[in-house]
Amino acid sequence: MDYLKTVAPTQILSERGANLVVINLGSANVRVGLAMDEKPFNVPNCIARYMTQTGKPTVVDQMLNTQVTTNQHVDRERAYNTAASLLKIPFLDETSSSGSASRKMGRIDGFNQASTTKKDAVFTWTDVYEDEHISLASSETSADKGEASASKAAPDVTDSKDTSESKRKYRKMIFGEEALTISSKEPYCLYHPIRRGHFNVSPHYSAQRVCEDLTAILDWILLEKLHITHRERNSFHAVIVVPETFDTREIKEMLTIVLGELHFNSAVVHQEGLSAVFGNGLSTACIVNIGAQTSTVVCVEDGVSLPNTEKILPFGGEDICRCLLWIQRHNQKWPQIHTDVLAKPIDMLMLNQLKESFCEIRAGELETVATVHSYEEGMPAVPHKTNLTSLNVPPMGLFYPNLLVPEVFPQPPRQWFQDHENMLEDTWNMDFGGGGNMGLPMWDSFAFSPSKPKKEEKIGLAEAITSSILSAGRIDLRRKLFASIQLIGGAGLTKGLVSAVEERVLHAIPPTEAIDTVQVLPSRTEPPFVTWKGGAILGILDFGREAWIERPQWMENGINIGGLKKYKDSYHLQGQAMYFINP
Repeated sequence: MDYLKTVAPTQILSERGANLVVINLGSANVRVGLAMDEKPFNVPNCIARYMTQTGKPTVVDQMLNTQVTTNQHVDRERAYNTAASLLKIPFLDETSSSGSASRKMGRIDGFNQASTTKKDAVFTWTDVYEDEHISLASSETSADKGEASASKAAPDVTDSKDTSESKRKYRKMIFGEEALTISSKEPYCLYHPIRRGHFNVSPHYSAQRVCEDLTAILDWILLEKLHITHRERNSFHAVIVVPETFDTREIKEMLTIVLGELHFNSAVVHQEGLSAVFGNGLSTACIVNIGAQTSTVVCVEDGVSLPNTEKILPFGGEDICRCLLWIQRHNQKWPQIHTDVLAKPIDMLMLNQLKESFCEIRAGELETVATVHSYEEGMPAVPHKTNLTSLNVPPMGLFYPNLLVPEVFPQPPRQWFQDHENMLEDTWNMDFGGGGNMGLPMWDSFAFSPSKPKKEEKIGLAEAITSSILSAGRIDLRRKLFASIQLIGGAGLTKGLVSAVEERVLHAIPPTEAIDTVQVLPSRTEPPFVTWKGGAILGILDFGREAWIERPQWMENGINIGGLKKYKDSYHLQGQAMYFINP
């Protein structure tokens, strides 16, 4: 105790965080790093596998149903006009029929545009080959494949195809940003293990393959980015920060991957909402996490998440990107190029860059001149200058979700929902006080057990925040939460979002509530990394480690029926005992 009173915080970070790996899973990216680091490695959560059979799709999610129905199209146009009236810009039909010469163009951010052009100018497709003699000398692990690809020699472009194939061969697996920039003519299929906040299980993507891909991705990051070999991992411990959307089965599979396949000594699981509070040095706040494909709202009081305040919204930053593309095409501002965000991941990267550079929430017409690129069949990127319009409408989809039409996912195999360990423990007879977190919202049409609650709601961000805080109970707590809203996640960086949230949440509060102050607190950490940083702090400050699970214990016993460490569902994560030493 005397030592803890005198030691500097940075020393505690370096001493206790050197062998602590924090893993924060997301639908689009996975953030992994040592707890003592300032920032994690932010790696796209995907893997490209070499296909021996021809004729298969280049992206497994191409088989999803993404057609917009007539009713959805009507609702989207109505939502656009509602947002346009608030932003004081022409309606959808007026925008497409009127000429652009009569409009006032918004100011162009020259710095953002220059950086965009510079980055795209040096774009090259991923080299999918590796030297055969290096591959044969290495072991058949994902780490050695990554090392071989990093140290391979340049190919001899003057040789014929037959000569080249005799010296080189296709890489079996490609990870990270390289996987997103593979030409569609190459024999690779891209897999996203997590979609819309859940394991991407479908008739085309088995649960076993999802777990194998997650294992391969994390193993590659540990070896290539953190340089932690298999032999060293027994001396490392893992903090797994999972989304609120994860259910029982997914949490247990992640523990099996981390402890069983990756060979960590021990592990603990925390949810993103609780981690975000610690990441910003708060004790009580309303956490609004706007991710790439899902958004969540949850209230935390004195370091304890309140389960009945949790809201899950089926949209995120990628939906804003697709809405941006739809608006430009409707207004005939998009060049005559083939842009497909589902079949060509490079197109989503381009749209995300345009969104981050030019989209913001403010009144008045907002236009800019930007350079978009077409990426076709391994050819160099072709630039096209165009005038993008209505750039302040796509972010408004967070408040009017009908603007954002998400993909429709196929039903997963029935056996994925059968959790015999939970049945033995009679989990579903427990009262969680107004809801649970077991529902898989992207499979709403599936026949669930009536006792398994589902929590996804198709409401706007302002209504979700208001409903979440009003579910907290005491009036003094409500007032504190309305004045302590935290915006995290990549889309939380959108310009003008803070003032828009404050204004719309204040208007959404019923007049019967004696609340007149709504405030979004500035983030002390970069919004995309708040949850990861909070997981690092939780792992370092957890001196007692009562909730940690040792590898032998998990591999031999799994869930310990009747014990203190149960991972039956995510609500037990919030009830874990955390021991903090107060000087």
